[in-house]
Amino acid sequence: MQKKGELVADFKDKLKKILGPEAILDAAEDLACYSADATRKSHMPETVVFPSSTDQVVAIVKLAGRYGVPLVPRGAGSGLTGGAVPERGGLVLSFTRMNRILEIDAANLTVLVEPGVVTADLHTAVESRGLFYPPDPASMTFCTIGGNIAENAGGMRAVKYGVTRDYVLGLEAVLADGKIIRTGSKCVKDVVGYDLTPLIVGCEGTLAVVTRALLRLIPLPEAKKTLTATYADMHHAADTVAGIIANRIMPTTIEFLDRPSVRAVEEYLHLGLPKDAGAFLLIEVDGEAEAIDITMEKVSAVCHANRALEVTVAEDSQQQESLWKARRSVAAALRKISPFRVNEDIVVPRAMIPEMIRRIEQISRRFNLEIVCFGHAGDGNIHVNIMGKRQEIEGERVEGAVVELFKATVDLGGRLSGEHGIGISKRPFIGKNIDPTTLNLMHKLKTIMDPDNILNPGKIFPPPESPDALSNDWKWP
Repeated sequence: MQKKGELVADFKDKLKKILGPEAILDAAEDLACYSADATRKSHMPETVVFPSSTDQVVAIVKLAGRYGVPLVPRGAGSGLTGGAVPERGGLVLSFTRMNRILEIDAANLTVLVEPGVVTADLHTAVESRGLFYPPDPASMTFCTIGGNIAENAGGMRAVKYGVTRDYVLGLEAVLADGKIIRTGSKCVKDVVGYDLTPLIVGCEGTLAVVTRALLRLIPLPEAKKTLTATYADMHHAADTVAGIIANRIMPTTIEFLDRPSVRAVEEYLHLGLPKDAGAFLLIEVDGEAEAIDITMEKVSAVCHANRALEVTVAEDSQQQESLWKARRSVAAALRKISPFRVNEDIVVPRAMIPEMIRRIEQISRRFNLEIVCFGHAGDGNIHVNIMGKRQEIEGERVEGAVVELFKATVDLGGRLSGEHGIGISKRPFIGKNIDPTTLNLMHKLKTIMDPDNILNPGKIFPPPESPDALSNDWKWP
């Protein structure tokens, strides 16, 4: 019988035969780079591999299954819930070498890509052909399509165009036993059998390893216009969001910054934002050039009707980019204030945003913690940032604040994650949103598709012995 050390050596020898030594990392200093994502959680893998084809992925998955080695698929490591953290060690599958755009089919409005394609690179490629791939996570300049699919990523344009799931027509994926499945098609209508595509989208790599994705495109909008509005408080800004939707206007984006966010961005970039503003809205509309001015006038009127202190419409693309720079720089601005923060991405029905903000303010006072909010007001997705020193962020006060935040979210009919997924950090709380029977069914699906639990183990589901695994503290709808 082989000892563990001999088994590890044997496993790595077989990996080298599949990939070649140049596609394998196992030095400690290299492994450290793949031990974490954008959370504070980390765990060292034993090996990192860089497959360059589906056949190599198949061979790696089969080998891992034979030796019982955990596999963690990884894109850019930009996730915010620990989904790419190799919590149980094992093997990290990095898809940086599988980064080709294989086909842009303008006639059928589709694009076929490998999982390592950077999202912004896909935007550039299809827009040069007059086409449009709407999902735009804040990390789009470095996050990858595979990671977007794993987390069902959203972005700023989700209010009008939806999220990643809405643009995935089909997938090629490798199951835990090394078999390949291919789901979906280019057809506009396709109801042949179970639709397995949305099952894999958002599964965080726990059910299958995606190796190709067939994505839906739409025609590139002719024009777009951008507007900013400032308010004395967040409640008037939230009323504006409700007013826009009530007037049957569907902007591309409605982003918001609260008072601390505005102040942080202005001190970071000096863009001329009013530091004393209680809230800041960034609204963009797109569509046919002839109609866009009328739409923007309607948006502006709603802003003024809801007591906007100042409304500014960008005059050209350069000014548009300057306004967007404020929104994209929030995270960097907050890091300058404090590198330590807990970032949650709760989502509530749009009408509940004012009440959710009020409850967050109460939590801030109760726990004596600075809490900064920004995010996607158009779809109710609030990024809640609990700021502090390292000892505060890792302490009981922050844990208590997070629990209260989630309780308030559920109480208002919300969900614990809008686009970041569950991963490690939110798995103790999943029972607050999903009833025991449904959660048990999900776990059974995981067991059926991955009986040896080698695909990103430890993510999403609390341990069976955990009291949170069967929590009855949930609310529907």
